[in-house]
Amino acid sequence: MSRFKAMMLIYATLTIGLGSLILFTLFLFIGPFTVIDLGMGKSRALVADAFLCLFFFAQHSIMIRKGVRARLSNLILDDYYSAFYALSSGTVLFITMLMWQKIPGTIAEADGVLHWTLRALFFLSFAGFYWGSRSLRSFDALGIKKIRRLIENRETKIMPLTVRGPYRWVRHPLYLFSLIMIWSSPALTLDRLLFNTLWTGWIVFATLLEERDLVTDFGDRYREYQARVPMIIPYRIPVRIS
Repeated sequence: MSRFKAMMLIYATLTIGLGSLILFTLFLFIGPFTVIDLGMGKSRALVADAFLCLFFFAQHSIMIRKGVRARLSNLILDDYYSAFYALSSGTVLFITMLMWQKIPGTIAEADGVLHWTLRALFFLSFAGFYWGSRSLRSFDALGIKKIRRLIENRETKIMPLTVRGPYRWVRHPLYLFSLIMIWSSPALTLDRLLFNTLWTGWIVFATLLEERDLVTDFGDRYREYQARVPMIIPYRIPVRIS
C-alpha cells in the first residue's frame, strides 16, 4: 500500500472509528434515540433492533478470529488488518446507532439519589475505561499505530501481557466498565432493556472467546494470571504479577 493510501486509511479509521464510539457513548448516556424512523410497531421494532445487535456482534466477533484473519490475509495484509477491522466495526456500529428504533414508554425510571448515583457510575466507568486503555501502553484499538510504524519504517511492537492498573483487579476491565455504562442509564425503555440484555450476553460470550485466544498467545503465563485474577467481576484483592 502506498503512503497516500495508508494515510487515507488512517484518516478514515479515525473518522469512522472515533465517530461511531462518540455516538455509541451518547446512546448509552442519553438513552436510545431514533435517527432513521422506519415507522414500525413495537414488535417489529424489537425484531429490527435485535437484528442490528446481532449484525454488529457477528461482524465484531467473526472478523477478530484468527482463522478468519488468516483466510483474509491474501486480501488484507496483516499490518493493515486491525485498521480495516476497526473501520468495518465502526461502520456497522454507525448503522446500528442510526437505524435503532426507539419504543415509546418507560418501563422503569430512577429519580432522586438513585438517579444521580447512576449518572456518577457512568462517568466513573468512563474514566475507568480510559484508565484501563492507558494501562495497556501499547493499546492500539484502531490499528493506527501499527500503520504509522510501517510508514516510518519503525519496528512493530508486540503487545505484551500487561498486568497493571485495573488489570490487577480483573482480567477484562474494559468489558467490566462497558457493562456498568450499559446498565447505568436511569431510564429503562423496552428497546433499551433489549439492548442491555443482548449486549451483556455478547460481552460475556466474547470474553470467553478472547480468553481462549489469550491462552494460545501467552500460554502458562496467562493460565497463572487466570488462576489469580477474576475474569470480569472484581471479588479478590488485587495482585502483582511480574
